[in-house]
Parts: sequence; C-alpha cells; structure tokens
Amino acid sequence: MKVPTVMVQGTTSDAGKSTLVAGLCRAMHRRGVRVAPFKPQNMSLNSAVGVDGGELGRAQALQAQAAGIDPTSDMNPVLIKPNSDTGAQIIIHGRPVGELSAAAYHDYKPIARQAVLTSYDRLSAAYDLILVEGAGSPAEINLREGDIANMGFAEAVDCPVVLIADIDRGGVFAHLVGTLALLRESERARITGFVINRFRGDLALLAPGLEWLVAHTGKPVFGVLPYLEGLHIDAEDAISRLPECAAPCAGLAVRVPVLPRIANHTDLDPLRVHPQVDFRYVQDGAELAGADLVILPGSKSVRADLAWLRERGWQRHLERHVRYGGKLIGICGGLQMLGERIADPHGLESAAGESAGFGWLELETVLHPEKQLRNVSGRLRLDEARVRGYEIHMGESRGAALDRPALSLDDGRPDGAMSADGRILGTYLHGLFEEPEACTALLRWAGLAAPVAIDHAQQREQMLERLADCIERSLDLERLLPGVTAIPTRLRAQT
Repeated sequence: MKVPTVMVQGTTSDAGKSTLVAGLCRAMHRRGVRVAPFKPQNMSLNSAVGVDGGELGRAQALQAQAAGIDPTSDMNPVLIKPNSDTGAQIIIHGRPVGELSAAAYHDYKPIARQAVLTSYDRLSAAYDLILVEGAGSPAEINLREGDIANMGFAEAVDCPVVLIADIDRGGVFAHLVGTLALLRESERARITGFVINRFRGDLALLAPGLEWLVAHTGKPVFGVLPYLEGLHIDAEDAISRLPECAAPCAGLAVRVPVLPRIANHTDLDPLRVHPQVDFRYVQDGAELAGADLVILPGSKSVRADLAWLRERGWQRHLERHVRYGGKLIGICGGLQMLGERIADPHGLESAAGESAGFGWLELETVLHPEKQLRNVSGRLRLDEARVRGYEIHMGESRGAALDRPALSLDDGRPDGAMSADGRILGTYLHGLFEEPEACTALLRWAGLAAPVAIDHAQQREQMLERLADCIERSLDLERLLPGVTAIPTRLRAQT
C-alpha cells in the first residue's frame, strides 16, 4: 500500500514551505498520526546531525522535532552546501561525496535521484504520512530537466502538491497564477490547491481576490495563514526575518559579522531572542564600536571568508575590541580563523593552499576530506555549565592553545580553546547557547551582570505549538490532507 504523501511547493524561496511543513507535522503528530518530514534536495548552509550520524538540513531537523521523532539523514537525502557562486559540497545520505560545479551536479542528478527515492522508500515503510517540502520554486524552468527537488519528485512518486505563496512580499496572485502558467499540464493538474501565507489585516478585504483566484484557476484556497508576530523557528538558510532592535537596546551588545558563506547561524538564535541582549548582524567592522561581545560564526568557506574580513579591515576593529576589554567567540570556522594558520592541502573548500589566521590563539588547522559529524554534550570550563550541541567540520586543529580547552565533552575529549587573558573563546561546538545554563554562563563571562536563564528548547516547542494552533484554525486540513486522520487506526488494524 502506498503511504499517503503530500508535497508543499512554493512560488518563491522563503514563501513559507518549511514553516508550513513544520506546522503540519506538529498538527498531525497531535492527532496521533505517525508523520515524517522529507526534503528531497536542500541547498542550505544551516545543517544538523541526525541520530544516524548523518548531516541534514536544519529545517528538516526542526520538522522532525515537530513530528515528535528523531531526525535522520533520510529526511534530507541530498544536501547541497555552496562554497562559491558556482560550486558546492554535495552530501548524499548524510555524508559528503565531493565538491561539484553546478554543471557537474547536473550530470550527477541521476545518482542523486536514486538516493532520494531510496530514502523516500525507507520513510514510507516506517510512517503513516510523508510531508514533503520542495525547494525554491517549481517554475524555475531552467532547472526542469532532471529535477528531483519539486515536480520531478512529485511525478516520480505520484503525490499531490499544495502551492504556498507569501502575500507579505506583494504580488501574491501574480506569483500563484504565473507559477501555474509555467508548469506543464500534468504538473498543473497535480496541484490540489493553494495556501496564502503571512497575511496582515482584515481577511474580508482579501475575499474578492480569493474568489477570482478560485474561478480563474479552478483550484481551491485551503486557507490563509496570518502574519504571526514574533514567530521564530530555525531558518532553513537565509538569515531569518526576526526583527532586530531599531535603536540601541539596554543590555549586552552582541555583534556578528555577516560572512558571505555564513553557516549554521541558527547557533545565534538564542541570543537574538534574549530579552537582555542587543543583538545585531553587521556588515562593517566599524559597527563593533561599543560591543561587549563579538562572535565569529561558522563558515562553509573559511579561508575565503577570512580573506573577506581582512580586505574590509576587520582585523584592526577586532583587535581594538579585545584590547579595550571586549570578549570574542569563534564557533567552528570562527575558531579556525582565530588561530595562526588554516591549510587546505586537498582543495576541499576552494583552491588548495593555506592562509594566515588572525593569530590570537596558538593553533593551526588542516582541512581533511573526512567530515566530523557528531552530537555531543559536556561542560564549559568557565563554571562547569552544562552544554549540548553538535560538530560539523572538516578541519583538525592542533597547538598549544588547546591545552586551555573551552569545553570538556562527556566522551572524554577536550574541545576548543581560551586565550591566556580569558578574553577569547573558540569552540567547534554548534548550539553553544542552546542550554540555558551554558547561555547564562557565557553571557555572564561577556559582561552581563545578572543574566536571565532562557530555555530556548522550550521556546521552540511553544513556537511549534503556536504554529500548529494557527494551522488548525486557518486551514481546511480535511481537504488539504484528505483522509489522513483515519490512517493510524487503519494501519494499526493491519499489524
């Protein structure tokens, strides 16, 4: 028996596909449906480590949490991590298989397609319902040949498609009708209806447009999701829309450079929503003036991003920041930048070679083909605060600075380093601020006198519940997911 499968595609990137799938996963989980998220192909620099030890998109890990299950790499069998405008690391079933140009990946798609179908079959054997997220837009006709991310997948498994569009961008009806116009007839027939996302205002004013859309396309609108103020869940890739302070806020001033290839910026989400933190992403080193804490985040192309920082004069601004008592944290690629040298002898991120680091920690890093992927826990050396996160890196660091580790991991390994003067901390651990105890300790170290403990994991759960409540109120789930509520009972009767 074919497992029920519904795919969510969007008229644009960031239309709300990830959010809708996460909310549907939680709504179905609450109804007792064994549901799994699935994204055939994901291009993202925000990733997580599944319980199988494989890498997958951060959004799919969140969707798994919404579904009440552990994330695995089968939920995102093809992950593409760009390291330039024309090349990327290709990850299949959670493991890197190589660096490919866009043209080379096009030739590789038949292999990727088989990986996608294999993972889908495994999930189908274990769950009652598969909720699939597309990528970008199905109307990207230049990418139609060999597609495995949108309609190519939907046609391969013969599943219906729901099309979502973001009205907050403007032009929502043009987005929907234009997308339909660019699809093949068989693809248009596969779309069962529409969801409109991020609507503000009086729904009655939208009614004439919805009536026209239904009459013009012959397809229903399953519902309109309101703009949810303050909703913040893990972003798939781009730095999310969470508003930052329009004017200086009271509290600890935290600044983060927006690197061209910034990776796993979700590490910083607990600080972005912390009520005592004035958090800002910045483009210019001069904006570090007055900062208490600067964080160098992860990077998919560490040497290239390090060169970008140097070209823009960041080194002198960072030196000034530390010299006047500011604190500095480097996470993963940021840790590597803090050292004396980064070598890439195999050309894993770009052309083979090496770069001088900032030299503030006595360590050197060599990139190796074998990627380190693991979920870890331990304690901060600052005050033995509990910490939990994950490692995703291809570099191995050595040097005297590691004799002053920043963390002690439960598996017996030390991690990272602290400078002798205690002003600089580096770590390979993503998720550094997730645990309330660790976040509080780090904010206190950075200069906040009495940090409030914020449970970010609990906040994420509350966001998922709020999102599911909204979906239950706003969408016609019986039409969007016909017959799904009867699935668990029927399947249990067969076993």
